Amino acid sequence: MNIQKITILIVAFKEPKTIGRAIESFLNQNIKEKYELVVSAPDKETQEVVKKYKKIKLLKDPGKGKSYALNLALKKIKGSIIILTDGDVYVSENSVNEVIEKFRDSKIGCVTGRPVPMEDKSTKYGYWANILFYSAHRLRKILQQEGKFFQCSGYLYAFRNNVITSFPLDVADDAIIPHLFSSKGYKIAYAEKAFVFVKNVNNWKDWANQKVRTSKSHERIDKYIDTKQSPKTKTFFNELKGIFFILSHPQNIRESFWTLQLIFARLYMWIKVFLDVHIKKRYYNDNWGRVESTK
Repeated sequence: MNIQKITILIVAFKEPKTIGRAIESFLNQNIKEKYELVVSAPDKETQEVVKKYKKIKLLKDPGKGKSYALNLALKKIKGSIIILTDGDVYVSENSVNEVIEKFRDSKIGCVTGRPVPMEDKSTKYGYWANILFYSAHRLRKILQQEGKFFQCSGYLYAFRNNVITSFPLDVADDAIIPHLFSSKGYKIAYAEKAFVFVKNVNNWKDWANQKVRTSKSHERIDKYIDTKQSPKTKTFFNELKGIFFILSHPQNIRESFWTLQLIFARLYMWIKVFLDVHIKKRYYNDNWGRVESTK
């Protein structure tokens, strides 16, 4: 299937220190198809950095959140394939070609890349990041091999343009968009060699806030989609299924201790999500929330 043009869209919020690296990780690639590189950002600091790069289109959004910015951008970008990423991450050198290759199959509607932590396993939070990222990678591989639905990673994913024109703001974009494509008969693909490198948190407060917010952003998908047809990937029960894999992961006493801490941390997260959503009715809303230790 011929692909006429790609739009690479980087959505950023107060990322003047990292947006250049994100941009250059695409400019340094040998991309086979014609493409445009677009950055959407509401703040002047990030915009000033973007303006230093020639031939990059800058969209100034009102700063109401990532999903809000994406909905605005969908009306202005022209590529037949949209590759989406963030301003505080960067991608591997052949990531675009790896993603685009999956779209040669006309049945594929969304493609997700593979997040990789920048941290090694020498610290607790680095170890946690490596376990969780690898667990997500393992699950996506299994679900793809079984021909089942799975959700994308918001750090790097792509979808066909002009299939959906907008999406709701009370769920995460990387969760709802694959579901919307699945409901239209498209399949999801995993480009596991398309790496996106992510800096993770380094303290409990940021970890808990980030994970609770992310999990809450998946809770209301069933308002819009029949999740019996395309089940949610991010659920408490799916996490329980992977607990034996996590317990088999440690290679020394220190990692065993960190693994037990991670299990209790994830349990705390799911309890907090349940209380917030189902008891206190505090739902996820689209807005920009910075996690400083990831910058």
